[in-house]
Formats: sequence, structure tokens, C-alpha cells
Amino acid sequence: MEKKKYPQLIRAFFGLLLGLVWLIPFYLMFSNSFKSKQEIFTSPLSLPKDFTWSNYPEAFEQLDFLKTLFNSLLITVISVVIIVIFSAMAAYALERIKSKMSSLLFMAFVAAMLVPFQSVMIPLISIFGKIEMLNQVGIIFMYLGFGASMSIFLYHGALKAIPKALDEAAIIDGANRFQVFWKVIFPMLKPTTVTVALLNTMWIWNDYLLPSLVINSPETQTIPLKMFFFFGQYTKQWHLALAGLVIAILPVIIFYFFMQKQIIKGVAEGSVK
Repeated sequence: MEKKKYPQLIRAFFGLLLGLVWLIPFYLMFSNSFKSKQEIFTSPLSLPKDFTWSNYPEAFEQLDFLKTLFNSLLITVISVVIIVIFSAMAAYALERIKSKMSSLLFMAFVAAMLVPFQSVMIPLISIFGKIEMLNQVGIIFMYLGFGASMSIFLYHGALKAIPKALDEAAIIDGANRFQVFWKVIFPMLKPTTVTVALLNTMWIWNDYLLPSLVINSPETQTIPLKMFFFFGQYTKQWHLALAGLVIAILPVIIFYFFMQKQIIKGVAEGSVK
């Protein structure tokens, strides 16, 4: 028994060490958000000597946070809902319809996950610019295109664990394919749906590159775009930027803590091959 305890203690030690390393950036961000600009440069690793509470109201005001939060929520929520709906339906069709074409399409979606955004960035912006879609509507369609591949892959794996007998039983009871999916299959995909929603929410909420190329109007800018105003050509307002970061990540952290059990279950189901 004692011999078995040593590997467990070693794993626990390294797990604790990795956890602390992972928490260091959050500690630096949170502690420095209460410091003055001068104190951040003189002692960035220590706790604040004098808490500068004014950083948060000033960052809130300069970010025009309520309007910017609404813009981020609008783009993120609509994009995630569309990704979930279309990805779930596409994965259901690809998994249930066994043919060479469905297998080819699924492999194409999987291969698309390996395509870096930078390789299609210029032609994508050029095409959407010609059809006057460089706005909030256009960026939602772009997020659907880039987020569908991974989402379909996760849904496809989860659907393999759901027996086809359920589909057949519902059809015998008089349901059509649309009703079978929405009333029988989709509710069983709840853990995977939560996983897909969280992963895409974190990606879209924190994305800077795509909104910086698509959104030109200051009235529709998201939080990552507004955060850039704290970094000028000659000076960087780190005390305000860090306070703004804390405000910006709170919604995602709250969402994650409420959904973490479903996320773990969803990842396990989505990994079924």
C-alpha cells in the first residue's frame, strides 16, 4: 500500500505545481489591476501596497463598457446559437446517413480544423467587402464558418453513442426526421451542446484579429477592440488595461463555473469514435 501511495503523491504534487503555474497570470492580472501605473513597473510581482480602486471606474468609463458589453454579447450569443443549431443538424445528417458522400463531407470538416485563419484572411475580407458584409452580420457568418468544423466533430462523436433504434422508434410513432432530431436526439446532446457553446463562447468573446478586420465603426466595437485604446503609440496604461481585462473575463469565468460539470461530460462523449 505504501508503494502505491508514492506515485499518487508525486502526481498530486506535480498537479498542484501545474495548477499554481496556471494561476500565475490570473494573480498578476488581478493584483496589478489595483496598483498605480508606477507601482506596476517597480514591483509587478508583489501585492498592492496601496489599493488603487479608481482603476476600475476609469476603465469602465473609457471602455464605454455597457455599450461595448452589449456589442460583444450580441455577436457572441447569436454566433454561438447559430453554430450550435447548424453544427448539430449537420452532424446528425452526416452520422445517420451512411454514404461515401457523407464520409467525404465529414472528413472535409475535420480537415478544415487544420486550416489556419491567416491563410484565408485576405481573400475572406476581400469577398465579404465586395458584398458589403464587413459588419456585425458578416462577422457572425464568418464565425459560423470557422466554428462549425470543431463543433460538427464533437457532435458527430457524441451521436455515435446514441443508438439508431431511438430514431426508428420515433419514426414508427409518426414523427418526421425534423421532429426526431429536435424532440428526441438534440435533448440527449445537452452535455456536448454545453461544451460546444463554451468553447466557441471563449473563442469569440476573446477574439481580436477577426473583429479588427471586419468591424470599422466605433459604435459596434467589441471589448477586445476597445481594450486596444489603453495601448497608445508612446504610453501604455497598464493599470487601466488590467482592470479592463478583469471586467472583460468575468462573464466567461462565471459561465464556465456554472457549466463545468456538463463540459467535462460533453468532452468525454464527444471523444467517442
